[in-house]
Amino acid sequence: MRNFKNTRNFKNIKDIRKFAIKKTKEAIKRNYANEEFVLIQAINAYNELSKSYNLFFERINEWFGLYFPEISLTSINQLNEFFKGFENKNKLEINDFYRVFDDKSKAEAIYQKYLNTSGRNLEENEKKLIIMFLKYIKNTDETLKNFEEYLKQTSNKLMPNTTYLTDEKIAAELLNKAGSLEKLSIMPSSTIQLLGAEKALFKHIKFGSKPPKYGVLFKLPAITNAKRNIRGKIARLYAAKISIGLKGDIISKRFIAKELKDSIDKTLEKIKKNN
Repeated sequence: MRNFKNTRNFKNIKDIRKFAIKKTKEAIKRNYANEEFVLIQAINAYNELSKSYNLFFERINEWFGLYFPEISLTSINQLNEFFKGFENKNKLEINDFYRVFDDKSKAEAIYQKYLNTSGRNLEENEKKLIIMFLKYIKNTDETLKNFEEYLKQTSNKLMPNTTYLTDEKIAAELLNKAGSLEKLSIMPSSTIQLLGAEKALFKHIKFGSKPPKYGVLFKLPAITNAKRNIRGKIARLYAAKISIGLKGDIISKRFIAKELKDSIDKTLEKIKKNN
């Protein structure tokens, strides 16, 4: 009741309401002052933008195939440079291909394919659409790079041990799944191991399917590239060390990741030898 000891100073219920709203806003502002919540939004935005970018790139590649089915361009920069040559003319020359490809002989070989393509003629109105779409995809690519830089800087600042043991994206995703640094820091390693596998875990509990062995941690190359029968062991190993690293990140503020990584590497060797 001590929080309301000064309510006698309020003249009416409206004053009490204003006071309560003010204090609530101040509490919300304090809670969201930490950059961890910006990092959570950034990793979500990055993941969603990455999916969109991949869809856009698939679409433009399929579209490109209507005109030049014999030519394969593997990056947005190559596609962009290729269509730049069309901006002020109707037909490309060999110099346009030298600009797209570093390898001169490869450029000449692809130029010959272009001259003899069985694809559709590129109409002016279609060309404008493709160039506009390419610019949009290029901007998306640049935005993703800016996001990656922010994720790298902020993850290393807020979670240096966790980021060192995983990477900036995995560290941010673990934070996102937990909801806050405080919650993440007090989670047992078994929970950290399964963050991101909530659907599979629910399916196991409800229908008796096989229990999941990892969630977000599956993105670690050490787990992804390992033999199937030892992935669970490696995920458990990483989760245990990440749990310790989080205590260093959030509680003691000590950088202990190098020692933890050395321990992981030694145990990994033993696991691989015995399996």
